[in-house]
Amino acid sequence: MSDPLNAAGVSDLQETRLDRIYNLVTGDEDARVCKDIPSESCDDQPRNFFAYLSANTLNKVADELSSAKLVLPWMLGSLGVPAAFTGFLVPIRESGVLVPQMAVAAYVRRMPLRKPVWLVGALLSALALFGIAAAALTLDGAAAGWAVIGMLVLFSLARGLCSVSAKDVLGKTVSKSRRGRLMGWSAGIGGVFTLVLGLVLSGVPLDRFGPSVFAMMFAGGGLLWLIALLSFNVIREQPGATEGGGNAFSVALENLRMLRDDKPFRQFVFGRMSLLAVALAPPFFVLLAHQKADGDLAGLGMMVIASGLASALSSPFWGALGDRSSRTVMALAAAGAGVLALFVSIAAFTGLSWLQHGWVHAVIFMLLTIMHSGVRLGRKVYLVDMATEKTRAAYVAVSNSVIGVAMLLGGLVGLIGDWLGVVPVIALLGAWSLLAAVESLRLSEVSEGR
Repeated sequence: MSDPLNAAGVSDLQETRLDRIYNLVTGDEDARVCKDIPSESCDDQPRNFFAYLSANTLNKVADELSSAKLVLPWMLGSLGVPAAFTGFLVPIRESGVLVPQMAVAAYVRRMPLRKPVWLVGALLSALALFGIAAAALTLDGAAAGWAVIGMLVLFSLARGLCSVSAKDVLGKTVSKSRRGRLMGWSAGIGGVFTLVLGLVLSGVPLDRFGPSVFAMMFAGGGLLWLIALLSFNVIREQPGATEGGGNAFSVALENLRMLRDDKPFRQFVFGRMSLLAVALAPPFFVLLAHQKADGDLAGLGMMVIASGLASALSSPFWGALGDRSSRTVMALAAAGAGVLALFVSIAAFTGLSWLQHGWVHAVIFMLLTIMHSGVRLGRKVYLVDMATEKTRAAYVAVSNSVIGVAMLLGGLVGLIGDWLGVVPVIALLGAWSLLAAVESLRLSEVSEGR
């Protein structure tokens, strides 16, 4: 006899098994923790926890397959795309998420259910990655560059929809004291898949498969987004409050006045703008590695592994230091990135032979990723420590939108790469990073550990 189905089409036996696994993962036993979520969502927590975990893990792996700082620049190098396009990869990938944030968030807050917004974003993300896969198979040179940029704009805007809605859905469906475990499991599982991806790429002969390797990666990323969409759709979300969803334009203008009236916040935003040098650097390091390794995918695989290891190894160190002084974290990370960039550019200018080895570039990229992780963690902690409960949401929205615009302008550095070459761009970004370190130290100390 088959198991009786509940109203959602899930058998009681399946839900019992899910409850057991949930209790094992979260440590809950007889009493289920239900903090800061609607009471109607309490019984749905195991279902929601694993649906969100699956979707979040899948899109993390998809992001690694389509990384704008690693995989995309390597692919563009293989397709003979001018370096000017590479300079815009990270700015477009990030700015599409950041720039519309104030307006999109205001509209989303008007909706009692936010899950449909995430589903639309996931579908558009999948379509964009399928488009990049098609470009890899059919185009090269500048035509491939324009096609990838167009699809990346769509992908970035779609990720913005997911970013704005995901936290709201999580806050309404998973208990306050269980969200950290969810994110931790997601990051851990995603990290394992990233390492496996790097190992697989290390053994793929590019001369045998050519652009089809990248087409499969991006098509695979699109497929993962579609599976994530199905998983996220399983979440049972209760209607929520719609306050705070005023006119997007007026809300944005009101928040932007903070840049004029709030001096500490204005100094932070300018300091964060100077730190963009570290964020803009990775694609040019990848281009240099691609040139030195003659496009061998083994080099890309080692860099994927190095990137995954860097994030896992550096986060605890930067986190502990950030609790003592977040501005020091930003300064140290920016200075480290600057010194590394200048060292690599000098080595490339002088033609040192060890730059021909893929493992050398993997180590370099790992160090750069460690510094980038420090910058990201430091500025996040600084903003949270500086803000109050009343100003935090506005601080995040305004700073993200302003930085998104600044990143687009920073993408023009790619024109220098197309004019003078990749190495001068790395040297320029290195000098810029050192100036950013000085600017970070000029910020007021806001951490409790001083």
